[in-house]
Amino acid sequence: MWTFPIDVLLGLGLEPFLTLGLVAYLLVAALLRQASRTARDQLRFDRCRWPRRVGALMRREPSQTSEWPYGTFLQRLGPPVRAALLELGVRRRVPAGQILIHEGQRESHLVLLEEGLTKVTAALPDGRTALLSLRVGGDLMGEMSALNDQPRSATVTACGTARYSVIPSERFRAFLRGNPDAALELAAMVSDRLRWSNRRRIDFTSYPVKIRVARVVAELSRSHGRQAPDGVVIDVRLTQPELATICGASETSIQKSLRELRTDGLVDTDYRRMTVRDMPRLRALGRIDEER
Repeated sequence: MWTFPIDVLLGLGLEPFLTLGLVAYLLVAALLRQASRTARDQLRFDRCRWPRRVGALMRREPSQTSEWPYGTFLQRLGPPVRAALLELGVRRRVPAGQILIHEGQRESHLVLLEEGLTKVTAALPDGRTALLSLRVGGDLMGEMSALNDQPRSATVTACGTARYSVIPSERFRAFLRGNPDAALELAAMVSDRLRWSNRRRIDFTSYPVKIRVARVVAELSRSHGRQAPDGVVIDVRLTQPELATICGASETSIQKSLRELRTDGLVDTDYRRMTVRDMPRLRALGRIDEER
């Protein structure tokens, strides 16, 4: 292939030595262009290939290897039924502060929280917001509107990054018809929540504020606490107004009770975080051991 250019150069009257130099230059230039083209093609190929790999990894949801918290709906179900439920909805991930369910709206889908912490609140006539409960990974929310077709009774807000599934009500109804055990566990879950609400109402009328606070803090320690070297840390970030509404007391009374609990060496409080130093004494103060 190189004989034609060489003959042309020799025909121009160039010296053979100069002709060979030009041919060598053209050869090297051609090889460099080929190497550069190959590198660019490889880079484009890699750019096309790696996004596909990354996208596939991002689409894979992390598996839940640990046990679901006690009392949650997913914890109540057997492995096959639990797997079927997890396949019903569309998964979403939201940051802290995102509202998952809006009070008063006419919606019928359910929210199955798979990871994170949410708080359930309701608006009071005086404009304040009452903290009704907390929900963790494994909890099912929105079941009331899904079953009775009534407006949402509360607002559910993510306290941190949360991952959950949105399940259409018709698919959930079909799931219950096909899994009677799940329907029974749903009834048991609703019963437990009603019992918890009734207990709070009894606390409001039967116990002084300090005992109410001790009972609520002990309950939060059981459901949302983690063991640390200096005690049980409650990772739920509650403001004092929110703690006041869940205890049925004024914010001033809550501040006084927390100050007394700190003085007694039962709890430590930091910015929206609480550490229980002496759980047996806290339970005794809340008269919990007398009930269980």
